[in-house]
Amino acid sequence: MIKIALAQQDFLVGDTPGNLERIISTVTAAREVGADLVVFPELALTGYPPEDLLLRPGFMRSVHRAMAALTEQVHGIDVVVGHPWMQDGERHNAASWLRDGQVVGRYFKHQLPNYAVFDEARYFTAGTEPLVVNLKGCAVGVLVCEDSWEAEPAAKAKAAGAQLLVAPNASPYRDGKITDREWMFRERAGETGLPMVYCNLVGGQDDLVFDGRSALVTGAGEIAALGPLCEDALLLADYDPASGTFAAHDWPAPPADEMAELYLALARGLRDYTRKNGFSDVVFGLSGGIDSALTLALAADALGPEHVHVVMMPSRYTSQLSLDLAAEQADALGVDYRTISIEDSFEALSHALAPSFEGHAVDLAEENLQARIRGNIVMALSNKFGWLPLATSNKSELAVGYSTIYGDMCGGFSPLKDVLKTRVFTLSRWRNQAAHDDAAVARMGLAATAGDADAIPVGVIERPPSAELRHDQLDEDSLPPYDILDEILHRFVDLDWSIADIVADGFEEPMVRRVAGMVLRNEYKRRQGAPGTRVTSRGFGRDRRYPMTSGWRELGDA
Repeated sequence: MIKIALAQQDFLVGDTPGNLERIISTVTAAREVGADLVVFPELALTGYPPEDLLLRPGFMRSVHRAMAALTEQVHGIDVVVGHPWMQDGERHNAASWLRDGQVVGRYFKHQLPNYAVFDEARYFTAGTEPLVVNLKGCAVGVLVCEDSWEAEPAAKAKAAGAQLLVAPNASPYRDGKITDREWMFRERAGETGLPMVYCNLVGGQDDLVFDGRSALVTGAGEIAALGPLCEDALLLADYDPASGTFAAHDWPAPPADEMAELYLALARGLRDYTRKNGFSDVVFGLSGGIDSALTLALAADALGPEHVHVVMMPSRYTSQLSLDLAAEQADALGVDYRTISIEDSFEALSHALAPSFEGHAVDLAEENLQARIRGNIVMALSNKFGWLPLATSNKSELAVGYSTIYGDMCGGFSPLKDVLKTRVFTLSRWRNQAAHDDAAVARMGLAATAGDADAIPVGVIERPPSAELRHDQLDEDSLPPYDILDEILHRFVDLDWSIADIVADGFEEPMVRRVAGMVLRNEYKRRQGAPGTRVTSRGFGRDRRYPMTSGWRELGDA
């Protein structure tokens, strides 16, 4: 039997000394429980993705020094660790096999992804040779992340004699990702018949969140064990080379519910961005609307209610219902809540602008003025107390520009940036169900509500969405109904469908053209927005790179 440890852990990008310390500590822990091999994620030594840090010679020198120090520390256990490496003037995405103070072998990643959020062709040179190492009589082949998704690297490992594959990964979360991985496992197993140990990174890094869910995969392509979601863990398993079977040691199971999965990913992304950037607390406007309400629940769950500060900023257009619902939720979750009226500021600025606005009707300028006053208040609280300001806009609003730049878009992080409005409602309903499930609260680390209160007041979920920047305003005065808008946005933004394709799928052409035009016109606004956790196949971040200045929207078919 071979005892294998999978270090499903979070490694901070750029913190080579800190990551080295954590790797050494984990190696020690794995050795103490009798592991023969411990596998770390892709680029564990530097964190993933290190991006242009890789172009700095001083950074690469620190990596080489750290690898030398790590190698000296490895005794009594084998270690597979991911790291960048310079060799013969070329930079590689590498995985080294360490044993008793020596480098037994070094593998250079073959397949360099250069799509969606990945930019590896910018930094690395692809390897071509397999690495197979004998461990207790079993020939073990090494793959790195994308190598698992293509047939050739695994075939080369098998041709070199591999009986088992280990695959360090840095595979970020998006909805449906586990289904795609299951497909990949079946494909590789169908081609090679080899079992696989799949060790994935966990944790938030800027707009990415790595979900973990490391896996033991049989030679038939079936998942023998699946690690926890968005949770650091040292996972132990026995592998029997004679039968090709695994026995996992009490692995915590990930949630099977889609909304629980999404919610945990969003919470982990928010928590890690906040903590890794040196903030303990967050601040944002609580309006009595659905987006800020879901943001409040997420923040309380991710950081703890004691680290969350919200401010209601009423104006002449704010309804009593909004005031009541905001106070109700803040009380239910036990967060710091304050009210700061914008009425005097709005009146003063309106008076100052009156000579310039004379002869012009009240319109969007006055609406945006209110949003920017609110942005100023949130930023002032952030500056005074050192709290991270959160923007609360969702993906639907950001897509079509239904948000105010330097207003409600003010913030250092945007937790709902990749969540469509209809999903905001679905997540809010799910969070309320979870609030009344003691087991779910304990298992998922959710903040408890006071008494029988909902995490998000039902009144918030049931009311029609409104920015409340003028009398009797509703979002649908300016936008298509969200259930239609989001379906069009999913096809146009996430799937890159043409207008003709969307119309052929049953949507009215004038509405599709209207939505597509709004998306294309507002690229400049999104480019200036805060980062936010990517949870779909096409977030408004590193995997969507449209020009801000473009005449393409004028063409017949977008």
